[in-house]
Amino acid sequence: MKVGIFDSGVGGLTVLRAIRERFSNLDLVYLGDTARVPYGNRSRETVIRYSLECAEFLISKGVEVLVVACNTASSQAIDVLRENFPVPVLGVVEPGVKKALESTSGRIGVIGTQATVRSGAYQKLLERSGAEVFSKACPLFVPLVEEGLLEGEIPEKVVAMYLQEFKEKGIDTLILGCTHYPLLKKLIQEFLPGVRVVDSSEAVAVELESVVKNEGSGETELYFTDRSQNLESLLEIILGEPAKARILGEDLSRVSERNSLS
Repeated sequence: MKVGIFDSGVGGLTVLRAIRERFSNLDLVYLGDTARVPYGNRSRETVIRYSLECAEFLISKGVEVLVVACNTASSQAIDVLRENFPVPVLGVVEPGVKKALESTSGRIGVIGTQATVRSGAYQKLLERSGAEVFSKACPLFVPLVEEGLLEGEIPEKVVAMYLQEFKEKGIDTLILGCTHYPLLKKLIQEFLPGVRVVDSSEAVAVELESVVKNEGSGETELYFTDRSQNLESLLEIILGEPAKARILGEDLSRVSERNSLS
């Protein structure tokens, strides 16, 4: 069985890793739209267009399930994707919320891109369950990760700048509402000791159990729309081993147009 996963960049590889750990035989196809990262400062219309193009590329590779690893796309385009493609489409928002609610006193922080926070996707689901929610956009986190700045003085100062207010709010749980953010989890946890830090990668893998069987050859294909300077090193950091990436080297809209004509 073949599952497609897409994200705006490398962050969604944390979701791929969690899925691979749970389903060793699944065939996985990953697409990172590194040429257009980040999605978080785009309009909803643009995020939907990018998401449709990413999904169409993965469908052209024969995937039978789509996993939207990008929180921005999950919060703004998931319904459109489900309407347009005849395969199960899983996002990361709902699984992340479920995991956060498992053990909390009810004071939950949410961090994400500007688009994810603006959408209110996490806030609505959490508040429906009676939680008190404090949210904040952290737009510099994605470029830090994409540049491979995962430790040291610069990311430490950025983490402190964004998360200081959560110390004052007295939250007991923090949702990392972007798949790039788990790469900064160590720094975030050090700045907020005692706070449970939740990323949705493992929760998505659990959710996938209801729609897939652990069948296939266990092959993983990695595609990116552009080669960033740190791509190979980030692949090894996230996946725990060297991995070969295929660079599309062209706009996804052209790929989608070509697929529609074939």
